[in-house]
Amino acid sequence: MTSLICPSASVPEDETRALLGPKDADLIRDLHRRAFLIPFFVMLLLEGIPLFLVELALGQKLRQGSLGAWNIIHPWLGGLGIASTLVAFLVGLYYNVIITWCFYYLFNSFQSPLPWSTCPIDSNGTAVKECTAATETAYFWYRTALDISPSVDQPEGIKWWMALCLLLSWIIVYFITMRGIQSSGKVVYFTALFPYAVLTIFFIRGITLKGAGAGLAHMLQPQMHKLLDPTVWLDAATQVFYSFNIGFGSLIAFGSYNPPRNNCVKDTLILSVCNAATAIYASIVIFAILGFKAVRSYDLCVNHDKDLIGQRFPGLLANGSLTDEAYSNFLQFREESKDLGLRGCNLEEIMNESVEGTGLVFIVFTQAIVELPAAPFWAILFFLMLLALGVGSQIGTLEGVISTVFDIQIVRGARKEVVSAAVCIISYLIGLLFVTGSGEYWVKIFDSFAGTTGLIFIALLESIAVMYIYGHRKFSQDILQMTGHMPGPYWQITWRFVGPVLISVLLVASIIYRSFDKPAYYAWNAEEGKSLLTPYPQWVLIVGGLLATLSVLPIPVVFLLRRFQFLRLDTDINKGVIRRNETTISTKQMMTDVDEYIDTAIEEEDEEEAVGRLEMTANRTFSISHRDER
Repeated sequence: MTSLICPSASVPEDETRALLGPKDADLIRDLHRRAFLIPFFVMLLLEGIPLFLVELALGQKLRQGSLGAWNIIHPWLGGLGIASTLVAFLVGLYYNVIITWCFYYLFNSFQSPLPWSTCPIDSNGTAVKECTAATETAYFWYRTALDISPSVDQPEGIKWWMALCLLLSWIIVYFITMRGIQSSGKVVYFTALFPYAVLTIFFIRGITLKGAGAGLAHMLQPQMHKLLDPTVWLDAATQVFYSFNIGFGSLIAFGSYNPPRNNCVKDTLILSVCNAATAIYASIVIFAILGFKAVRSYDLCVNHDKDLIGQRFPGLLANGSLTDEAYSNFLQFREESKDLGLRGCNLEEIMNESVEGTGLVFIVFTQAIVELPAAPFWAILFFLMLLALGVGSQIGTLEGVISTVFDIQIVRGARKEVVSAAVCIISYLIGLLFVTGSGEYWVKIFDSFAGTTGLIFIALLESIAVMYIYGHRKFSQDILQMTGHMPGPYWQITWRFVGPVLISVLLVASIIYRSFDKPAYYAWNAEEGKSLLTPYPQWVLIVGGLLATLSVLPIPVVFLLRRFQFLRLDTDINKGVIRRNETTISTKQMMTDVDEYIDTAIEEEDEEEAVGRLEMTANRTFSISHRDER
């Protein structure tokens, strides 16, 4: 068991959230604002990296998953572990649907030409009206793949082809997670390395395409006035939480797998740099190819206008065509340009065209792939990469859920395989909601309401709990004991002051923003061939409010029940004797190589712990023993 098991498992999920999910497509979309990188890196330094180390070190020191760790810090905080698990479960529900969509596109990529490259023909021998009103890629996405309904009020039944792909997704996730790190630890080497190889191939191809420079220039050109927009900072903070998987509980669970003397600070710094670099690297690749697509669209637009001008004013033609200078002058100085139906092409406007959420991958990027030579090859490579990223991310998200369910021991003596199967089956059944006609709308609902505010609240409580309840001095001593180095001023300032204040401001801003904002979604209009902004019906807002409340409700409930002793909540998650230097109960059966640490662990433990029994019996919740079983 290497010291990098936890980081290795974390890397793919960090990459994925730069490319795949709704939040990740939003990252690319937000880069259109061209000031987003500044708040992203500010939030990364002030909250992302410090909280990443807090969760990682907490799991490594306490040898517990999310549920056990917060109970050890204080029994009143037991709801924090449950809340993290609920958020991870809700996110995992819809995240696997995105993997499902990737499977569907992958299966359809083994055709030439690609099925989304042309409009289908109707019974009259003409192109389908909905397709001609939209684009070929938009039609394939909304009608062929999703068979989307006109509104969230009309589910229109389960789409069997997507239900089968969803089943395949959950089966794969189950076989990877059923034995925990013993099974998933080997898979993440592929899910971590393969996407880098594909990204590099796309990078080499992308920068050689016409228009790549325009795309990169658009990405890097700053618009500093956007920094005054509070939603930019809120989006940056949320993106950091998703990118680093903070607040989901899985980092604590992964940390518990590490050897007691692993240098978690070094792991945090390495992974933070890798995470940020991967996000930028992926953005460069995407904007290079989107720049190619934009320039192609611009050229087609200009040629269309030139043909119209040439037909009306043949005297303007030079050598049978209209020069770019003549075209530009015509648009500026000729009144006739308004009556010809010219499109008035503008590369900057084409670059600024934004697609909501998953449309970036399944509409814009697929359209760019169609323009490439040997398009099926690039499509297969692209969706294989997204699948590797998505599965790697889902492994990390579900580990936090499965470890908590296993630790609670709802069914006493149940094996890890059984617990994993139960979680995957329940998730699949609930996930059928996302493969109905209104499924994409529900993905956006869950993405908007189930995680954002709840994650910020959980992160705030985590910061306060560790620094002011567990104690910053004790936590610093723990890191000194594990790594041999005392945390410096950067860690102390961000942990104790900057982080909690900044997260509090973000939480208040999020609540205020949602209070004044009128939630809406983009509903597909088949006649117009485009998505129209539509207000959510009242019942959806109620469901969204319930989702947001559900994600944080365990925190006050457990606090009140334990504070006033309404109900005995002590569970047997720690029943029996476990080795102090081993791991959490959820991973005990998978650990086979811990004996090498016993001698050094006992020598380095405090005398009180090494003598025999370590009691953590706040409110009789835990009793962990240390025993030499040689």
